[in-house]
Amino acid sequence: MKVTLHIGAHRTATTSFQHYLSENSKRLRALGICAIGPDQTRGALLTGIVPQTDDIPAQVQLDQAQRRLALYLSRLRSEDVTHLVVSDENMIGAVCRNLHMQGLYRDLGERMARFYMGFDGSIDRVVLSIRSPESYWASAFACAVSHGHRMPETELLAALSAAQRSWRDVILDLACALPGVEIQVMPYEIFGGLPERVLEHMTGLGNMPRLHARAWLAKSPPLERLRQITSDRGGDPNALPEGVGRWQPFGAEQVAVMRETYADDLFWLRAGAEGLAHIVEETGPVRTGSDPAPDLTTRGRSDGIEKRSLA
Repeated sequence: MKVTLHIGAHRTATTSFQHYLSENSKRLRALGICAIGPDQTRGALLTGIVPQTDDIPAQVQLDQAQRRLALYLSRLRSEDVTHLVVSDENMIGAVCRNLHMQGLYRDLGERMARFYMGFDGSIDRVVLSIRSPESYWASAFACAVSHGHRMPETELLAALSAAQRSWRDVILDLACALPGVEIQVMPYEIFGGLPERVLEHMTGLGNMPRLHARAWLAKSPPLERLRQITSDRGGDPNALPEGVGRWQPFGAEQVAVMRETYADDLFWLRAGAEGLAHIVEETGPVRTGSDPAPDLTTRGRSDGIEKRSLA
């Protein structure tokens, strides 16, 4: 049985992908694929891989999770499951922590090393979706403001736009934490609206179900909606720029710098990523005339951002 972890990142249509997996679970099971998402992983299955309490030693929590997972994997094998897909973006951390630490998943290496141990080395493939940073952070801020957080401060925007840590560093950390595991990287700009193609590349199987493949869940609100939400909460809607559509809190020069960083990451991936990862960019002829064009700027989930401060 092949084990694939889909680890996000956040704000790359993970919620829509998980909805697709859930709605097609019976169809996928008939193909030998068991796909699980946050309802299962955060309910109990992965509890303890990342320590949940100080009352129990971290190693004891990890050992308990490892035994639980071993039993689960054994049961799936007995049921003739050929592929297990585990999709949960919180495996690599949280957006609010990224904002607090002013960078992309700085503790990812330690977290994923624990997942490697929790699965007892049985992980075959890890799939990471990446997104141009000015779009990634803008989506995160839009969700945060819609849940009542204050506008990002100028200093934070400057720090994020000048951050040295990029997706390349995230991938290098993954490679160190997961020895021998294939790392597959899918740009959100290509695959954000194509969950069936994402699953095909994950599993190496073709003809995945098309039902529920164009659902858009938990979109980040556009400017006009953000102004209304801010006004309803008693805030100043004029703190947001005029206009409609996607909110971009970064200035033009900051956006240019972040896009250049992303272009460098993509170039490194296309050049082979030092043999550590494989970028997937070809999708094939999958759309029909009846398919709505996906809005690749407004997909994803809040991922608990509303529960913590951005400061």
